[in-house]
Formats: sequence, structure tokens, C-alpha cells
Amino acid sequence: MDSSLFRSKLPDIYIPNHLPLHSYCFQNISSYSSRPCIINGATGDIYTYAQVDLTARKVAAGLHKLGIEQGQVIMLLLPNSPQFIFAFLGASYRGATTTTANPYYTPREITKQARDCNARLIITQSVYFEKLRDLAQDENIKIMCIDAPPPGCLHFSELTDSDEKDLPEVEINPDDVVALPYSSGTTGLPKGVMLTHKGQVTSVAQQVDGDNPNLYIHSDDVVLCVLPLFHIYSLNSILFCGLRAGAALLIMQKFDIVALLELVEKYKVTIAPIVPPIVLEIAKSPLIDGYDLSSIRTVMSGAAPMGKELEDTVRARFPTAKLGQGYGMTEAGPVLSMCLAFAKDPYEIKSGSCGTVVRNAELKIVDPETGASLPRNQSGEICIRGSQIMKGYLNDPEATKRTIDKEGFLHTGDVGFVDDDDEVFIVDRLKELIKYKGFQVAPAELEALLINHPNLADAAVVPMKDDIAGEVPVAFVVKSNGSKITEEEIKQYIAKQVIFYKRISRVFFVDAIPKAPSGKILRKDLRAKLAAGFPN
Repeated sequence: MDSSLFRSKLPDIYIPNHLPLHSYCFQNISSYSSRPCIINGATGDIYTYAQVDLTARKVAAGLHKLGIEQGQVIMLLLPNSPQFIFAFLGASYRGATTTTANPYYTPREITKQARDCNARLIITQSVYFEKLRDLAQDENIKIMCIDAPPPGCLHFSELTDSDEKDLPEVEINPDDVVALPYSSGTTGLPKGVMLTHKGQVTSVAQQVDGDNPNLYIHSDDVVLCVLPLFHIYSLNSILFCGLRAGAALLIMQKFDIVALLELVEKYKVTIAPIVPPIVLEIAKSPLIDGYDLSSIRTVMSGAAPMGKELEDTVRARFPTAKLGQGYGMTEAGPVLSMCLAFAKDPYEIKSGSCGTVVRNAELKIVDPETGASLPRNQSGEICIRGSQIMKGYLNDPEATKRTIDKEGFLHTGDVGFVDDDDEVFIVDRLKELIKYKGFQVAPAELEALLINHPNLADAAVVPMKDDIAGEVPVAFVVKSNGSKITEEEIKQYIAKQVIFYKRISRVFFVDAIPKAPSGKILRKDLRAKLAAGFPN
């Protein structure tokens, strides 16, 4: 066996990836058809598995009646809601593709994505209709609202009131695209990531299937769904995994710490998938002591690295819960590795690790300069191969070729290493490493230290040009309420903990750190600020 290829500690499993995604998710529905599938946190409405499956099939028939054909694209421009789930599953039954977008996108961003993927229908809320008016006229795209529709708009009931028997037979090929999220990948502008039925079934199975699943979810679980479903982490690891396991999904439209704590206590949430910004707020909030959160048995963080210090702080807040990280990338399907503390038969894990590579996949670490495979404990670009990875970028064969090599390995643009216990550690993004006189400085490492300071609420580290060193690390920080901490105090705090070339050169105080919905820091926005002469 090739010693430069890393595999899961768990054995490979049988994956029925010939099935369409909806058939796979509902494969065991007879065991829990009358159990709760969706709990709408805002209203208290509960939908059983039987109701969700039937509604999805009605939506599929309604899409057919509207003229949406197999292989065509619908766009969901929605916050978390039952209708988001009905629409996605309905499109899957119809053999259509769903592209998802952030409702807060500007008209320009929405138009660019809708045109790029040739969306035929946009399902949204009336409050976003103004952003879509010109697009609908120019491109002849139908607009549908899940609430009271403005004139010229369809209402979602046109789909849900359809007769499921009117859906024609649809033969879905495992390589058909079911989801089309947009991602910049390792470089450049956002591109449509073609995720197939086969790929999504494989990814979900890698997480929750088998006698000893990597992510143990069962039909008595209540899974928190506060992360936006338009992001692949939530769509795949919460919605699809939750459906496959027969768990109840507690939907929140947006993150609010008080509402979250109330709902966790009321519905006895057992699994809480979150991202580092939410982890940070929970870790630092005094409110948490007023609620009974003892039902939570798993706290999983993903979408952005969580430093060891923050992880340890949260662990102290949830002493009975298993806490760990997963690591993913939209193009990778999305999950590459996951913490084995979440397994049915859990393993001891190290703080700061993002787990071991998922089953039925191969991971390698390559030298970014030479392309040579590296052994354990050496940092390089993380690459993954398996049936779960994307089919490619929509209408962009060149970008696809740059990302998936001839051997079928997807290059992530992330730098990390695999240790002696097969655990994966992320050092940083390939393109975000700061080079100080040739020394590499990882922003994530410094951010983890800064966030651990009691007087700082949030932080981001980026490179700033320097005539002597080439680049030096600078920090953008958000003070905790009422804090009087100074730039010099922060610089000294870091200087005491790191080697000379990792010391922070400048500190800029800001009101908020710019972040994507996934929680990833938008470092390019901060670099642009510096390039524009900030703070002068």
C-alpha cells in the first residue's frame, strides 16, 4: 500500500451511490415515517417524515407543471425554512438542479449567478423581490415567493398544492447534478460547483452510514439547523445527514444567542453543528449559565479553523458533550475529514485536529513547489480523491483541470499535515500564508491566540507589505464590551507567545471582522483595506 496515501481509521463501507439523493435520504423512511422531520423554531410547526416526503413529491409535480424540465436549474434565495427543504427535495425528485444563494446578496451578485447557471425559477421571499425585478424581466425567469407574493410573482402553494401523481417517471443518472453551490475555490471569482447525486450520497454515507458511523446520528436525535442551508456545510452535514439518519431537524432562520439557548432547552437538542463565530459567542457569553443545555451530546464545528485555545474554552462550557471539528470544502463534496470522537465507538482525539479522512476516500499531502507526495508530519497542500468530490466547475473546464489533477485528486489550496495518529491538522490556506523573510506565518495560529484574550471579542490577521521583510503580520481586532486594551498591550501579549517572525507589527481596532456566511474570515477585504491606505 502506498505510504503517502492516507485513509480513514474506520473500514470502508458499502455505499448505495447508484440511488438518487432523495431515494437515499428516505431509504429507511418506513421505520420513522410518523416521527418529526422538521421543527420550525420560529413557529413551532412540526412536519413528519411522511409529510416532508409527500410535500417534496407534490413540489416535484408542481415544478413539472411550471415547465421546469429535468436538468434545468432552480435558484433558492431563502433563509432557513421548511420551504427551502421542500423545494430542494422536490427539485431532486424532478431531476432538476438547485443552486443556492445568500438572500443578502446584491442584485448584481444574484444576477451574475442566475445568468451563469441559466436559472429558470427563483424561489424567495417578497422582501427580496425588488432585487430580482429587472432580472426576471431581462431573462424571463419566473419568481416565486414563500410568503404573500407581489404582483407578477407566483406563490409557493402552486407547487405544494399540486398532485404528486402528476409527476412523470424520471430516470436519474448518478452523475446528474443535484446541487450547484458557488465557490471561489482556491483562487478567483465564484464558480458553480457541480455536485452530483452520486457524490452527495457518497459524502453523506461517509459520515453517517455503517455499523460504526463517523458521525453518529440516529432517529431519536434533534439536530440544530441554525447554519444557513444555502451553504454546503449545512445542506450536506445537517440536512442530508439528518434526513438519512431519521433525526428531527430544528430550523432557525438566523443566529440569535438567546433564541438558540431557549430552543436547545425546549426541544432538547442533542447535536449542535456550528461555526467558529458562534462557538466564540457561546464561549464568551454569560447567558449560557441560565439554560439547561445538558441534552447536547455532540458539538461539531466546521467551515473555518477553530484554534486549540477556543476549543478548550468551549469544552469547559459543555463538559459532557463530544466536541470536535470537521474539515470541508465545497468542491470536495464537501467533507474531507471528521473528528472520530463523533463516531458511534469514539476514539480519543487531539485538540485542534480536524479529524481523520472520511471513509472510502484517499488523502495525500503534496509539496506545493514540486508536487511530490509528503510523509506524515510534513506540511503541504491537502488533496483528496473519492466518489464524493465535485464533477467539476460549471462551464469552466480550465478551472476544473487546475483543481482536479490527472489522477483524480482534488487540490484544496489548504496547507496541513497528517500526524502519526492519522489526524489531519490545517496550518492555513496556501494563498493566505504570510511570508516574513521567507519564514511562513499562519494567520489562523495568531488569530487563535488573539481570540483567547479576554479583552478581545474577535480578530483577523493578514499580511502587510514591508520593505525589509517582504510581508509582516498585522491584526484587525474587535474589543470586548468596554475594554480599554491598547495596541501595545496586544503586541506584547502575542510577542510573549510566538517566535520573533510571528510577532504582530500593527494592530487596527475595528467594529467587526468581515466574514462569509460560513464563518470564514474575508481576508481579501482586509487586505484591500490596507492596500487602499487604511487607516489613513
